[in-house]
Amino acid sequence: MKSIEKEERPWGRFFVIHDERQYKLKRIEVDPGGRLSYQYHKKRSETWTIVEGEALVILDDKSFNYKAGDSILISQGIKHRVENKTNKKLIFIEVQTGTYFGEDDIVRIEDERRRS
Repeated sequence: MKSIEKEERPWGRFFVIHDERQYKLKRIEVDPGGRLSYQYHKKRSETWTIVEGEALVILDDKSFNYKAGDSILISQGIKHRVENKTNKKLIFIEVQTGTYFGEDDIVRIEDERRRS
């Protein structure tokens, strides 16, 4: 197992908790007012479990609200985005499953920072 990796992003940060060939676990923290790019993945699915705060999640252009204790299954190819519209930090655990977990498997559809 690799050591825990942390990466700061404009919307907050993520920590890689565990990284194996078959799966990857992340703790994702979204700061108040933060939102990730609208994206999908070609080689992985994700399951998000909200552990703290409230999330507005967009799945294939439909909006859903989630709170601590809720889980969201995001199948491979499903467009998704998470937003924190509250004044408290949003924390969720992401479980990635599939054939590849690199950051270059992110296909961004809409991104304020104009990443591709």
